[in-house]
Amino acid sequence: MKIFNSAYVGQASATSLPYPDNYFDAVITDPPYYDNVNYAELSDFFYVWLKRTIGDLYPDLFSTPMVPKTEEIVSNPIRHGSGKKAKEFFEEMITKAFKEVYRVLKPEGIACIVFAHKSTEAWETIINALLNSGLYITASWPVHTEMKARLTAKETASLASSIYMVCRKRTEKSTAYFNEIKPEIEKRIKEKLEQFWNEGIGGSDFFISAIGPAMEVFGKYESVEKLSGEKVSAKELLDYIRKVVSEYALSKILKSAQLGGIDKETRFYLLWRWTYNSAKVHFDDARKLAQAVGIEITEHWGNGFIKKEKEFILVSDAKGRGKDFLEKREFENMIDVLHASLLYWEQNNKKAISEVLSETGNLNNNDFWQVAQAISEVLPEGDKEKQMLQGFLYGKESYKKAEVKPQVYQQRLFEE
Repeated sequence: MKIFNSAYVGQASATSLPYPDNYFDAVITDPPYYDNVNYAELSDFFYVWLKRTIGDLYPDLFSTPMVPKTEEIVSNPIRHGSGKKAKEFFEEMITKAFKEVYRVLKPEGIACIVFAHKSTEAWETIINALLNSGLYITASWPVHTEMKARLTAKETASLASSIYMVCRKRTEKSTAYFNEIKPEIEKRIKEKLEQFWNEGIGGSDFFISAIGPAMEVFGKYESVEKLSGEKVSAKELLDYIRKVVSEYALSKILKSAQLGGIDKETRFYLLWRWTYNSAKVHFDDARKLAQAVGIEITEHWGNGFIKKEKEFILVSDAKGRGKDFLEKREFENMIDVLHASLLYWEQNNKKAISEVLSETGNLNNNDFWQVAQAISEVLPEGDKEKQMLQGFLYGKESYKKAEVKPQVYQQRLFEE
């Protein structure tokens, strides 16, 4: 096939494009991922060699000793003095870039914006930038783009997918009340989540994938307000999305929409294992996941399965609870009971398992066994807790047989 049109490659700032208004049918951009990669600093290595080899051919592009960094749209606390200033700089500059996309796009044109970040703080800045630019999302898809073996993914809750957001120019200036559009947002989220679930998308990607569908409804309006007249923030929208996704994911993982018999801590543990498994997660993101199921994470670390390590949160499995946990015999939720049972299973102590399950009322509790099975299914192959759960579940009937029945003394006739 012959191509008769030639392409033009140019260099310009994303915040000041050298094109007239309403010029392009489509704009496709993969903007910086907030604070993930400082591309200018990474480019310094290549820049010095390119300057020596082709610098005389493109003197304007290689006029500086190193790569220019001042205007790079990235959240870099060291460069900007603090995390707060870095966030403000990124949001201001990415908004300018999106406003330029809006300006050069034809009224009926489309913009495709690619973004990937596990942090809700990063998504807040992107949502705010989109809303302030006049663009709104009409469709979105998670696309598997990231290698699991990359260095940034090791021992972290990194995403495997990038979110491709198709946007159009908002042409109507209308206002909506959040309470009125919540049912529409929930319906749209669940429609897309059903599709994503069937396609095998899970974990961190599942939560992030729901942002696009929610924005398809939310972003249609120039302003979304509470009944008090106060504007709904991107943070509040993300909190609502997380709650809807958490409830949906739990119903799918547990294969039941009835969650009433499962305590909040157990819901959190199950969601964590499904979302992050054994990864360390930044405190703020861990706190938001906990809030989605109704618990305050600061009230639970140190005396349960939730652990704090500097600015990170991690969740202990049964082996991580230690001997002290068994000796205390203080079981406050299903996960405590399950972890104790797994540790006794490892000791091949069926009698102790039966006692714990009987004392806590879980021996014949279908919700308990459903949770144990669900955790086993969400954990990856080769995981130690998964192996323990599979062995524990296999012996389910034997614990009932080992149950110690309380002796009933029957008084004999004529006995005093």
